[in-house]
Amino acid sequence: MQQPGEHRYNGILLIDKPAGITSHDVVARVRKILKMKKVGHAGTLDPNATGLMIILLGKGTKASQYLMSKDKVYTGTFRLGLETDSYDIDGEVISEITPPAIDESALKEKMQTFIGDQYQTPPMFSAKKVDGVPLYKHARKGKEVEREDRLIHISSFQLLDNRFPDIDFELAVSKGTYVRSVVHDLGKLLETGACLTALRRTAISDFSIEKSVNLEELEALSSNHLQARIIPVHMAVPSHVLP
Repeated sequence: MQQPGEHRYNGILLIDKPAGITSHDVVARVRKILKMKKVGHAGTLDPNATGLMIILLGKGTKASQYLMSKDKVYTGTFRLGLETDSYDIDGEVISEITPPAIDESALKEKMQTFIGDQYQTPPMFSAKKVDGVPLYKHARKGKEVEREDRLIHISSFQLLDNRFPDIDFELAVSKGTYVRSVVHDLGKLLETGACLTALRRTAISDFSIEKSVNLEELEALSSNHLQARIIPVHMAVPSHVLP
C-alpha cells in the first residue's frame, strides 16, 4: 500500500551539496524537507566535496542506474609536495616537501598525458566494497586489500590557475573515476607528490550546477516553486531505459 506522501513529488531535483556532510545526509535532509520517503540519488560525493547531486524523487528513482552512468565535470585544487594516505587533505600525511618550481607548460603537458582510456585502482579510503565491506573500513585498520582496477576515461584535464604549490583545475571524467587518485597519480608522475585539497562537481551530463538549489533554499521554497524545480523523468531519460 502506498504511504501518505510517498509520491508527493516525482522526477529529478538538482541539489548543490555543501561541504561537511555525506551524500546520505543530503538524501535524508531532502526526505525530511519534502516529507516523503522515496528519495534517492544518482551518485555520491565525498563528505568534504561540494557541488551537484542528482536527487531522485518518487518514480524518478527508476532512473538511478542510467543517470549514474553519465560523465561528470569537476573543478578543484591540488597541492604539490603533499601526500596523504587518503589522497586528499583529510588524510594522514605520508610525505611533505617543498616542491621545486615547475614550469607551467610542463605541468600542463603532464596533465594532458592523463587524457583517454585507462585503468584506475580504487583508493583504500573509499566506499568501494570488496566482499561486502567498504574499503575505508579496512584502511582505518591499517589493512591493504587487493581490489580490481576499473576502466575509466578522462576527456579533459585543464589547469585553471597556478597558485604554486596550489593548482586549480577542471577535470571531465567517466563514471566511477576517483579524482583523488588522478591527483595522486599526477603527483607521482611529477615526482613531487600531490593531494586533493578541494573538490566541486559542476556538471553531470547535461545537468549543471547553475540549475541547482542548496538545502537552505530548498527548505524555503513554496510548493509551486519547488514543483517548478523538479525535472520530469521523461525530459532527462529516454523512455526505453526505464523499467
